[in-house]
Order: sequence, then structure tokens, then C-alpha cells
Amino acid sequence: MPEKEASLYETLADNFVKCSVCPHRCTIRPGGKGVCKTRVNKDGKLYTEIYREVTSTAVDPIEKKPLFHFWPGSYSFSISAVGCSFKCPWCQNYHISQVEPGDVFSDQLEPERAVELAKKYGCKSISYTYNEPIIWHEYVLDTARLAKREGILNVLVTNGYITPEALSQIADFIDAANVDVKGFNEKFYREYCKAELKPVLDATEEMKKKGIHVETTTLIIPKLNDDPKEIAELSRWHKTKLGPDTPLHFSRFYPAYKFSNVPPTPVETVEKAREMAINEGIRYVYAGNVPGDPGESTYCPFCKQLLIERYGYDISRWQLRDDNRCQKCKNPIPIVGTLERKPTRLSRLISSS
Repeated sequence: MPEKEASLYETLADNFVKCSVCPHRCTIRPGGKGVCKTRVNKDGKLYTEIYREVTSTAVDPIEKKPLFHFWPGSYSFSISAVGCSFKCPWCQNYHISQVEPGDVFSDQLEPERAVELAKKYGCKSISYTYNEPIIWHEYVLDTARLAKREGILNVLVTNGYITPEALSQIADFIDAANVDVKGFNEKFYREYCKAELKPVLDATEEMKKKGIHVETTTLIIPKLNDDPKEIAELSRWHKTKLGPDTPLHFSRFYPAYKFSNVPPTPVETVEKAREMAINEGIRYVYAGNVPGDPGESTYCPFCKQLLIERYGYDISRWQLRDDNRCQKCKNPIPIVGTLERKPTRLSRLISSS
């Protein structure tokens, strides 16, 4: 099993150590592991057991992350390890997020090789995704640094549970992040995620301040985080702290893991959440996991012109000027980069049928 000494920890009395990568700040006894089950204390030194350990590799559309305002139509080389700092009972990727190193098949991928593969497959970026990349800190940092030198962008798909120290170390090498804001009350976070909300909000705000392109996603789960009051509070925070031009995604829940008996979120709930956020003043609000819904597409917030039509992860119509302005009213649309691939004709036919 690959090991590397952790980069952020304190040594304590009696060979105990304190990890400083995520806000759990686990105090770990000799031979013990942190909450994520991937960082182990060996004789008073903290090691990561997942350096180079990769459980998944894929070439994904950037829209799958989901990032709708970051190099639209580009591809991202997606990689993952194991473990997570959260314990969400609805996790779609529980088979890698809720296990320990050695529990599932993995391969070894050196940072240099990850960058080579991203270039080989024509990917604009590398996404650290599927499980929680913050606990993979040392590997992500080394890989992102190499990727940056080669002109490859770096993307975090994260729960946002990162300490200021860890964020400070990695921020210069991260170009974009989609932060999963699970809900908007501390009780929800403590009961279901076994974590806290405030560090997530603080880290997301800090990412924005550091110049990282930020989008957020909230998975709406029936009777857990679908209260209209909570959606309104989330939307107000988003607008005030991240700005009205920062994209917000509301995704539909589907049964998974320990929540396999919970029914899917009604489409109407997602649509109402989107409408509420727009009414709060957020200009770009999207519906996720609802293929064909108008909320997948981008509209000019001023003249309401359809600008980017999407079906699932495909772009089926592109109606922006070369300078990313609305063709009709010439309003600038806050999109990083330009369209990377032509709209998919099949998607256009499906979405208009």
C-alpha cells in the first residue's frame, strides 16, 4: 500500500499526532487512523495511505462535475482514491468513499503519469473527484503542480471540508471547484454528514476570494433539506458571499446506499428551489439530474435569451458571441474560457422533441 508522510500535522505527547488537512483535526493515537480512514499514525508520524492509489479514471465532460461556466464543452481527466471526511448515508459513490484503503481494487498512478494521460486524451483539465479529494491532499497537490506546468487546469469536486492551512497550500494550483453544500443548517450536517457546516461555507468563500472559479451544488433530498426557508437562506448566503454571478446547481436525489428506500426528489421541488434562488437574485441557477429540463440551460439574466442549451452533459446549442456576450443584448456572461467542442446534434434533436 502506497504511503507518504503527511504534509500537515502536529506532533503531540506520547506519539499522538493531530492532522490539519480537514476541520475534523483528528487527534490520532499511535497505530490509529483519522475519520477519513486514510491517514495513519505510525510511531508518532502521520502518513497518507492513498498516495498514488487510484480507484477510478475516466474522461468526463466538464459539465459532469458539474461546472457549467468553466471551459464549456471541454473534457476533464477524472481520478479518485478512497475515503471521505463525511459519512453521508445517501452517497452515490459509497463503494469508494465509505471504505478503507485495501478494501477495493485500486491501481498505482504517479502524478507524472496522471498528467501524461490527461494530455494523451486531449483533456483540458484534471478533476479530483468521485470520493473526497481533500483527504488526498498530498497527491492532489503534487499532481496539480505538475499539471499547471504543462498547461493542464485543475478541478476539485469537493465537500469543501478543508482547513485554511490546506487551502493555502493548494489554492495557487486549483483553477476551479464545485463545492457540494449538503444543506443549510448545522443540525443536518452533524446528524447526517458527521461534520459541520460553517467550515464549508468559510472555505467556499475563501476559494472565491483566492480567484478560484467556484460553482456550488446542493442535492435536494425529500424531507431532509428541501424546506423552502432553508433554500432561501442558502440562496441568500450564496448571493451575498459568492456573488450573484456564481452558478448554483440544485440536483435531484435518487435512492442510493443507506437511503435506497427514500423516493426520488419530485422534479417540481428542484424547479421550485431554482425559482426561489433566481428570485433571491442569483443569475445562473441550474437543475441537475433532470435531463431535458429547461433549468439545465443558460439564459441571459437581462433579456432572457437562451444562450447555452444543454441536455444532460451535452451542449446542444451555443448562442454566445466570441467574447462570451449575449448575441441579443450584448450583456457579458461570466464564463471562463470558450466553447471547446461543437454542440451535439443528437442532443438538440432529443431536447426539442
